[in-house]
Amino acid sequence: MNGRLADLLAENQVPGAAVAVSVGDAVIDAAAGVLSKDTGVEATPDSLFQIGSITKVWTTTLAMQLVDEGKLDLDAPVRDHLPDFKLADDEAAARITVRQLMCHVAGFEGDFFTDTGRGDDCLEKFVATLGDTPQLFTPGERFSYNNAAYCVLGRIVEVLREKPYDACLREHLFAPLGLTHAATGPYEAILHRAAVGHIRATPDAEPRPAQVWALARSNAAAGAMLAMRPRDLLTFARMHLADGLGPDGGRVLGADSAHAMRRRQADVPPLGLMGNSWGLGWEIFDFPGGTVVGHDGGTIGQSAFLRVVPGHDVAVAVLTNGGDPLALYAEIVGRVLHDLAGIELPALPVPDPQTPRVDASRYVGTYASSAADTVVSQDDEGRVWAERTPKGIFAEIGGGQERIELVASAWEDTLISVAPENGMHRLHAFVGDDGEGHAQFLHTGRADRRVGP
Repeated sequence: MNGRLADLLAENQVPGAAVAVSVGDAVIDAAAGVLSKDTGVEATPDSLFQIGSITKVWTTTLAMQLVDEGKLDLDAPVRDHLPDFKLADDEAAARITVRQLMCHVAGFEGDFFTDTGRGDDCLEKFVATLGDTPQLFTPGERFSYNNAAYCVLGRIVEVLREKPYDACLREHLFAPLGLTHAATGPYEAILHRAAVGHIRATPDAEPRPAQVWALARSNAAAGAMLAMRPRDLLTFARMHLADGLGPDGGRVLGADSAHAMRRRQADVPPLGLMGNSWGLGWEIFDFPGGTVVGHDGGTIGQSAFLRVVPGHDVAVAVLTNGGDPLALYAEIVGRVLHDLAGIELPALPVPDPQTPRVDASRYVGTYASSAADTVVSQDDEGRVWAERTPKGIFAEIGGGQERIELVASAWEDTLISVAPENGMHRLHAFVGDDGEGHAQFLHTGRADRRVGP
């Protein structure tokens, strides 16, 4: 495995990666490349990489443990536990439930990474900043990926446990799972070989070490800090495959809760790499040959992929620190799913050069969110363009204005980019109706609301 992994890194400008595969109780792992181009320290199977938004499955698991204990009701309003929870739409804030936080249907904007300090009260302070956050749609109406919702969920865990989020992770998951190479932040990660993210100054530049190791601690519950070796990530995944039983046979999570997390809660528009639907925390993928659950994660220059196959007792984790990691995901995860579970990983969508021009009158307009402003237009030749201007943290970490051409895809009301971005042609789904025949949202995982013609 190591030789092919090294070749994949070189082919895709990925500085370093670590991989683990489990079948039942058997686990194999491998690593290649370097943790930082500046230091040249080699990656090993025990190296720690950030897992990004895979953390959301951990946060959901912490919350479901509280459900097991009778301390949390998924369908109770968030305000039952956080009376001061506020959004710009007070009626919506009063209605949003814990379940809606978990499956990204709460409906408020979610791409906020406000730095509220490094203290144990940073999550409490972050939730208090959400009072002006706009509501995109009625709670429960549709899916829109929401980082801030997971910060709210993490705060609920803190309140019910009466301890900081990091302490909850260590005491209620790290300890019962026997994890030895996992860190809730840089002060623990430095005790191990820890990967540094690599980013490109321009799309054509080589990846270079980022000058910041992680996002703000205030977003830890959504995926800003958690780092580990892939073997420890699979220990967590195998607990879920065992319906809540830890490696020593002790119960970490109730069987009913483990099943509930894998149950479909919200449908997702066709978006390529994302799942077909969402459970509680888990993405759900309907692949040829069977159903897979998992999650991906992206932080500052690091990307992580986790896929788990219930019923086959198979799991695979791919952790990387820059470059174009999708080729690693496709080859490694594709081989594991095929060889060990008889499941085919679908190819990522690509544009058809012969596709006819589309009537884009339903799509043309300006769409906005806290992450970016996007102007969709159609020129005199009938070509469709999306001009995207990143905002906030997305602009700060190197994202500049981009203009991409979109063409028709295999899915209705969904266009695909002609040129690849980080190895993938991105799908743009236009959903809803503004009452005048125009799409209400541009959906790329997050629903950006139409704000102008």
